[in-house]
Amino acid sequence: MVTGMPTTASSLPWSYRPLGVRVVLPLLATLLVVVIAVGWVTLPSSVRGAFTVWQIITLLLLLGAMLAGMYGLARCRVRATDAGVEVVNVFRRRWLAWPQILRVSQRPGDPWAVLDTDDGTAVAVMAIQGSDGARARAAVQRLATLVEQQTPTTRND
Repeated sequence: MVTGMPTTASSLPWSYRPLGVRVVLPLLATLLVVVIAVGWVTLPSSVRGAFTVWQIITLLLLLGAMLAGMYGLARCRVRATDAGVEVVNVFRRRWLAWPQILRVSQRPGDPWAVLDTDDGTAVAVMAIQGSDGARARAAVQRLATLVEQQTPTTRND
């Protein structure tokens, strides 16, 4: 058990967000915008003048799509409450009641944690990323403990 991480149901709500992604992506997005701006400004005016309005709009839309994708990755999170678990992956939000979750796992080498559900599907939890190392392992353990506490069996074992 990881110290400093209470595992009682009374400690709900509990949230987890990836650390590495939330540190790297803002820096990467800023670097991307700066490099593109500097690249545009340093082009000779004859080259800049050769771009049509539609080409410039297309380039700006591509930049916007890249920034939107980065934002989506940075907003990934998992939140456990008394009622269940909310999983936000990029631009999709999924709500699972506690009885729907059978197991939480993240095997070594997996990019993120997975929730196995009672309907036979697996829900990726992109917020708990393997690249976060011990922090992610502690979060998987914490979420698994919460699932165990919140979904007692008929024998209550």
